[in-house]
Amino acid sequence: MGGPDTPDKLKWEPAEPSLTIRGLDGLAIDGISLELERGARFVTFDYCISAIFMTFRESSHVYFVRAGESAVAMGLRFTAVSLLLGWWGIPWGPVYTISSVARNFRGGRDVTAEIVSSLSPQ
Repeated sequence: MGGPDTPDKLKWEPAEPSLTIRGLDGLAIDGISLELERGARFVTFDYCISAIFMTFRESSHVYFVRAGESAVAMGLRFTAVSLLLGWWGIPWGPVYTISSVARNFRGGRDVTAEIVSSLSPQ
């Protein structure tokens, strides 16, 4: 019934072109809002990679974690990367690895407020 400008057809477009959100699976804004009301959230995960005297701590893309899904399970691959490649850098490898693993086991960094504030129908 409605044309392409009806609310059920609106899609979220990131304010930054480089921002990628994994797990939306083509949800329209109203679907995202419904999921957020049920307890979904947007998170990033940390990972650490070391090259002897250089250690890099980075954040993943943003992931949409629906209500009932485990953010800890979703972040396991980033935890594994840190445990395999991050710990052996001197001096920050162990420090960054431990902080990355701890954050990921707490469910990642919640960036829901930032993403929701940037929602804009395009």
